[in-house]
Amino acid sequence: MPFSRSTLLSLVTVLAALVMQLFAGDKPADRSAPNVVVITIDTLRADHLGCYGYKDVRTPNIDALAADGVRFEHAYTPVPVTLPSHSAMFTGTYPPLSGMHDFSGNVLSSKQPTLATVLKENGYTTGAVIGSAVLDSRFGLNQGFDFYYDHFDFNRLQESNLEEMERPGNVVADVTLDWLSKNYQKKFFLWMHLYDPHHPYRPPPPYDKEYASHPYDGEIAFADAQVGRLISFLKEKRLYDNTLIVLSGDHGEGLGEHGEKTHGFFIYNSTLHVPLMFHLPARPAAKLVPTPVCLADVMPTVLAALDLASPPKMQGQSLLPLMTGKAEAEDRSLYSETFLPRLHFNWSELRGAQTANYHFIDAPRPELYDLKKDPGETQNLLPQKKAVGEEMRSKLNGLVRSYTASQELAQKTGLDPALMERLKSLGYAGFSGGGDPTVSNKELPDPKDRIELYELISEAISDAQHGRLQESADKLNSALKVEPNALAPRYLLGLSYYRLQRFEDARKEFTSVVQSSPDYTLAIFYLGLANARVGDFDGAIAALKRALELDATNFSAAFNLGVAYLQKKQIPESLAALRQSVTIYPDYAEGQGALGEVLLYAGQNDEAILHLKRAIELVPENPRNHASLARALTAKGMTAEAEVELQKAKQLQNR
Repeated sequence: MPFSRSTLLSLVTVLAALVMQLFAGDKPADRSAPNVVVITIDTLRADHLGCYGYKDVRTPNIDALAADGVRFEHAYTPVPVTLPSHSAMFTGTYPPLSGMHDFSGNVLSSKQPTLATVLKENGYTTGAVIGSAVLDSRFGLNQGFDFYYDHFDFNRLQESNLEEMERPGNVVADVTLDWLSKNYQKKFFLWMHLYDPHHPYRPPPPYDKEYASHPYDGEIAFADAQVGRLISFLKEKRLYDNTLIVLSGDHGEGLGEHGEKTHGFFIYNSTLHVPLMFHLPARPAAKLVPTPVCLADVMPTVLAALDLASPPKMQGQSLLPLMTGKAEAEDRSLYSETFLPRLHFNWSELRGAQTANYHFIDAPRPELYDLKKDPGETQNLLPQKKAVGEEMRSKLNGLVRSYTASQELAQKTGLDPALMERLKSLGYAGFSGGGDPTVSNKELPDPKDRIELYELISEAISDAQHGRLQESADKLNSALKVEPNALAPRYLLGLSYYRLQRFEDARKEFTSVVQSSPDYTLAIFYLGLANARVGDFDGAIAALKRALELDATNFSAAFNLGVAYLQKKQIPESLAALRQSVTIYPDYAEGQGALGEVLLYAGQNDEAILHLKRAIELVPENPRNHASLARALTAKGMTAEAEVELQKAKQLQNR
């Protein structure tokens, strides 16, 4: 049947619009391009998954993903710490270039391309849901994400509630699926981070009973269930077949091997070996790849699978040829490091290189392991195989030269006390007492000789976080008998004494730390607090001013500086410091209230009312702020409003 005149005109109009669009350079959205999902499970040992041969855990969803995709038998993280490991994964670079050696001292440079920034530039809607504050956006991995769900509260200085700093996997999955339900019709990149297997191991019901004798595995089984929820959504929406899915651990867990209970201190494969698997849409692929690979290979592999160019300075390599059978397996040399002993205890850092056959660890007493004959790395063969050791050392030196930038990209982040307190609630040692991570010094103690001391200090941190302050102090004193000049345990001992209200003892410990390390920011801050507690307000002012010079984000230092000035009746200086505290952190209720009271004392009633109202808005149940606001309103002649506030104050006091 011939087209009507109106139909022909409509067709011509549509064709003309398409021609105009093409000449204008606007291309229709590419709906055929694969979606991308990256799932990272924190602290996940490869040998604790069913698909890697483990029999004591049920992980049906991860196992099914592995069976439907490509599983790497020997994948390793370059650093067994959450933040730098994820940084390597999402930048395709190693710590010597990115500068991300640790969990709190650096922010990923805004100049560093990430998988999210590249995919966003190529039309992807990007979202991430994070299970732990150690990946909070303040550390820079949020770059390129339209939606980055961290929402951790660092600003409650005296709290140590774990739920404030980590969220269980079911909550992560809830938020993930909520975001995905609103964005699945777009071309999307999603990152879901599950933190559950991280210490302490407390699986929820029913996993707590099923895995009562091995709760670490219970946490893994619980995380597997959340993976299943995401995969089920993709299949229900018919997205699974056209989605590139990556599932990986970020590092393993010591579980007592080599004396290491958790991770980060050593670079044995108990903490370096991680699961890694890819689901490739519409590509024939191998089921199992035995070649050693690194997490820095994730970003270049994803980009290659999407036919997108990698940014310059990419140090990882695409694994796509290995997965599609277009490349022969090669015996790569893989780099690893940990600077935790150096940065936090001034003990030697560790660097390593491993191939399919050997693992070399450079330390004051170097180590060499035959991975084929001794996968548990129990027999140091360096005395017997010196030639192999020298060859592996040469490989390591080559990797360090190759991966090291003339200037690391990462920027320093402030060690403000709120951040450090919250990190410690996760079991991280929130302090820094070491040296420059770019300079090796083999005269420093070998971490192998300090593992028992490290575990003792870790136990002391846990005691302090759970209110066992005297037990913490006793363990720290024991640690100092072994190593009297160690700054970290002395600083932590000062904290325990401070919380035990042994302020003179605390002042002594903090003074000792600052004498040895004049820029030890947190020790200077707490020295200021201890000085104030013993009535040395001049000492408090000097220390708190120095703390603010070193870390301009420390709102608590500014607040306490204002209080110290007030004790000396230096009202202008007090007002300036209190204003600084609420400028740094506008939602700081205590600072807003104190500033309002000092303004009221100084006769600046209008401004006092503003700050007192803000304090009440933030914390309505504080009777003192209502009473102070009543006085300010009375001074302004606003007696009716003042009476209302006075009644609120009385009601709150009588509760």
